[in-house]
Amino acid sequence: MPKEILDGITSDPAMMGWMQGFPPPAAKRIEAAKGNHMRFPWTRWSFSNMREFCPTVRVSRGQGPVTPLPVALRDDIDALPVTLDDGTRTTWAATLPLNFTDAMCVLHRGAVVYERYLGVTRPDSRHIAFSVTKSFLGLIAEMLIAEGRLDPASRVADHLPELAGTGYADATIRQVLDMTTAIDYSEDYADARSGIGDFSLALALTPRAAGYAGPEDMYAYLATLAADGEHGKAFTYRTINTEVLGWIVARIQGERAHEVYSRRIWQPLRMQDDADMLVDPAGTPFTGGGLNPTLRDMARFGEAMRNDGAVGGAQLLAAGPIRAIKSGASGADATRSPHPSLPDLVYRSQWWFFTNGNPVFSARGIHGQAIYVDPAAELTIARFASHPIAANIPNDATTLPVFRALAEHLLRI
Repeated sequence: MPKEILDGITSDPAMMGWMQGFPPPAAKRIEAAKGNHMRFPWTRWSFSNMREFCPTVRVSRGQGPVTPLPVALRDDIDALPVTLDDGTRTTWAATLPLNFTDAMCVLHRGAVVYERYLGVTRPDSRHIAFSVTKSFLGLIAEMLIAEGRLDPASRVADHLPELAGTGYADATIRQVLDMTTAIDYSEDYADARSGIGDFSLALALTPRAAGYAGPEDMYAYLATLAADGEHGKAFTYRTINTEVLGWIVARIQGERAHEVYSRRIWQPLRMQDDADMLVDPAGTPFTGGGLNPTLRDMARFGEAMRNDGAVGGAQLLAAGPIRAIKSGASGADATRSPHPSLPDLVYRSQWWFFTNGNPVFSARGIHGQAIYVDPAAELTIARFASHPIAANIPNDATTLPVFRALAEHLLRI
């Protein structure tokens, strides 16, 4: 890694010259074998080009028409005054590099009012969305529940006998959906020896050392996990829960997860572009964080969630499952999620609900990926980023005040 301390401006991947040249000089190459595609500052290039480093499958949009997004760009957003949580006064535009933003799309009342592409990210770039991927799957699971094909009270082992001898055996689907399982696994992104580090090796997201003898794929890794307490007692965020859910959904649907995403979301929403999805060595799509969509398509999904499945006046997704997620977040069994600055944070069906001036909900991915929906302000934001810190909680102080300021501004219009 370069010795100098890099910020959101000096780490610009185009300025740094990553992968430029024919061929790129050795000092400017990013290579899967070296694993630098998952290390900052190289991530500022690789997150927009993940199919060069990991195998992927296609989430097809099909051959149908594209749902149009009206464009009514505003010229007053970049200069919008923002006060951060620490009292710093700045502007919307100044926070883009502060958050290592790669791209941002803002919809107001269904129209694109702001759009920026930075570094090497372009409108047709398929940028990794990390755990935003989970929220797509959460909606798909709720669709199956609404259709009577998935019982939220059923047990994991009822669907996956392969996990009958593991800590997941007697966890319910609702506990998996809402992250209240009790599994001996930690998700510390700063510790390569934590559970997420071992899972990443099974996924082959990062290179395996010579002599690696661990699980060869994600499902083999899930089969090694033991219980750690009683399910349903507390929220603990675990990507492996989503992999269990993805396995169950694929089995019920009788098709691989990327095909489910295509049939259930991409084609009905008439997305503009195909998406990429990372797969493990067994060819299993990574439902916990492997989706690589284009920015506008991620915004389309957020807008559909805001409008209970309607986009551009057309009902493209069933309203019931979306309403079930939203109503469940305020229900008696809503899962409270510990957070130092968001005491009302709730996690429901792979979505986050909290108050940020107005009640909002969000899909969140490491390194700054986000879908952010403020229904009162008729606002949907989609963001790609390559922040050097993986966890989002440390970055909320420079993100949530910015989104709140925009909502307040748009409410006055």
